[in-house]
Amino acid sequence: MLIDEKLIMEALNTALATGADFAEIFIEESLNNAVSAVDSRIDNVSSTIISGVGIRVYLGLRSVSATASAMDRDSVLAAARNAAQAIADSKRSLPPFVLRERVNTNIHRIEIVPSTVSVKDKADYVLEMCTHAKKASSLISQASASFTDVDRTIIVANSEGLLTTDRQIRSRAACSAVASRNGESQTGSCSPGRRMGLELFDKVMSAQEIAEEAARQALVNIDARYVDSGVYPVAIENGFGGVIFHESCGHSLEATSVAYRNSEFWDKKGQKIANDCVTAIDDGTIPNAWGSINIDDEGTPSQKKVLIENGILRRFMVDRFNGRRMNEQSSGSARRQSYAYTPTSRMTNTYIAAGKDSNEDIISSIDRGLYCAKMGGGSVNPVTGEFNFAVTEAYMIENGRITYPVRGASLIGKGSQILFDIDMCGTDMKTGQGMCGSSSGSIPTDVGQPLIRVRQITVGGR
Repeated sequence: MLIDEKLIMEALNTALATGADFAEIFIEESLNNAVSAVDSRIDNVSSTIISGVGIRVYLGLRSVSATASAMDRDSVLAAARNAAQAIADSKRSLPPFVLRERVNTNIHRIEIVPSTVSVKDKADYVLEMCTHAKKASSLISQASASFTDVDRTIIVANSEGLLTTDRQIRSRAACSAVASRNGESQTGSCSPGRRMGLELFDKVMSAQEIAEEAARQALVNIDARYVDSGVYPVAIENGFGGVIFHESCGHSLEATSVAYRNSEFWDKKGQKIANDCVTAIDDGTIPNAWGSINIDDEGTPSQKKVLIENGILRRFMVDRFNGRRMNEQSSGSARRQSYAYTPTSRMTNTYIAAGKDSNEDIISSIDRGLYCAKMGGGSVNPVTGEFNFAVTEAYMIENGRITYPVRGASLIGKGSQILFDIDMCGTDMKTGQGMCGSSSGSIPTDVGQPLIRVRQITVGGR
C-alpha cells in the first residue's frame, strides 16, 4: 500500500476535526511513459512519476480540497489540517468509524505490461509507424508517431469506512502523416488506445495499419475540394463521429453542470429531449475500453448508465458531492486527472446505441448532403448547448451516393436541436478514443455511435 492504513485513518480524523461531515483521501502513484519520432528519428523519450495525496472534506454543500505532493506523515497531515481549517465550523465530531477494505473486480486483462517492455521495443513500433506512413505514397512528406502508456495505482478511503484500491494500465499509439503537393499540405492521423498493454498492436491495430490509415486520410484531403457552406442533411460515420454527442450533449448531462442548473437539460428528466431512434449510454464497464474504470476516483464502482432511452432523458452522470445538491446517489462518474485536481462528474465510454437503419438506406436517403467520415475536435457551451466541430475527412453525397472528397467543413448547431434532428441510426456502433478536458483535468474517454443521419445542420465552409 502506498500509505499505511494507520496514517490514512489519522489523516481522515484530522480532516474531520473542525466539523466536516465527510472526509476523503485520494492517494495516487502513476508512471507515465512516452516515446515519439519524426520520420526515422526518435525525438523524445520520457518517463514521469506522478505521486501525491488529495484530501477533501464536505460540510453540507461546501467542499474543500487540499493536496500534498509527498506521502510522508508530515505532508499528508499538513494537507488534512489545511482542509479542516478551511471548513472551521465547530468542534463537533462524527461517530468513530472503522476502515473496511473492499476488493474490486478487475475486468481488464493486461497481457503485456508496458513497464516490462524496453524503450527500444517501444521505439521499434514507433519507427515502424513512421516507415509505413512514408511508404504509402511519394506525396507523404512527413510522418510522426508516438506510443504512450500509463500505469496508475490509486487508493481511496473515506469517513464512511471505505478503503479500496485500483490499478489502471492504458496504452495508446498514434501516427500523423502529412501529404504535400505544389506547396500545399494536408494531414491525416490515427490514434487507437485501450486499457491494455502492448498487445494493443496485435489485438486492435498493427503499427502498419495505424500508419496506413493516417496516410490514407492525408492523401484523401490533398485531393479534396473546399466545401460550400450551407444547411445540409449530414451522415456522420461511426467511431470518433460520436464526439458530436459527447461534446454537444454529453457535457450537459454531467452533474457538474446539472447540479448548478448550468445545463439546458437540468430540468428535463423524464421528458422527451431527442428523436425516438436515439438511445445514449455512458458505460464505464466495457472490458479494456479506453475510458473504462473499475471504480471512479471516489471509489464508487463503475456503472452502465442509460442516459437517454428512445428519446427520453432517464438519468445524469453524478459524482458524490454534486449528488448532494441534486439529492441523487453517485453513478460512479467522479473522475480526475490526478490527485492535484478535485474530482467531478465526467464521462467514461459514451455513445449512441446502434439502431435499425442500414448504412445503405441512410446514404441513399440523402439527395444532396455531406458524409462525415472522420470528425475532429470542437467546442461547446454546456449552458446553451451551442457547438462547433471540425470535420477531418468528408465527402459530398449526391443523388444518394457518396461522391468526391471535400475539406474545410465544420458542423455548427445546438445540442438540444441536433438530438431531435438525428432521425436515422445504423446498426454498426463503433468507438473512438480521445482525451476530454474539463474542470477536473484531462481524462481518457471513448466516444461512439453507428452511422447516423442528421436531418439538417449548418455546415461551415467557404
